[in-house]
Amino acid sequence: MRRLPILVLLAALLPSLAWLAPASAQSGAVTPKRQAERNAVDLKQGMTIEEVQQLLGKPQRTALRSNGAASSVAGQGTLQWTYVWNSAGMSSSSERTLSVDFAAKAADQWLVNGWGWNGY
Repeated sequence: MRRLPILVLLAALLPSLAWLAPASAQSGAVTPKRQAERNAVDLKQGMTIEEVQQLLGKPQRTALRSNGAASSVAGQGTLQWTYVWNSAGMSSSSERTLSVDFAAKAADQWLVNGWGWNGY
């Protein structure tokens, strides 16, 4: 007689336990893009291009802007890397964009000068 209430309780809880298992497995899976997005909190001013690429991977877009000086002048202009993340199965309105700006310290030596998020 005592086993019957326990079995009824287990039978009632079983569907909810089955629902929790896939949810926990899904939340534990981190895609490389999601991991890179999480790693963005570790950006620091003065990081090199190599350090940023190791942290976030290759950028989806790049831009180089000069400040009007001759291109041979070191320390002039900015290099911008753009990373784009979309939420799976969502529209482009859920797109999150991180722009990382580099300043030239010397010829071919770029260091992080700043960064910012768009789309939040």
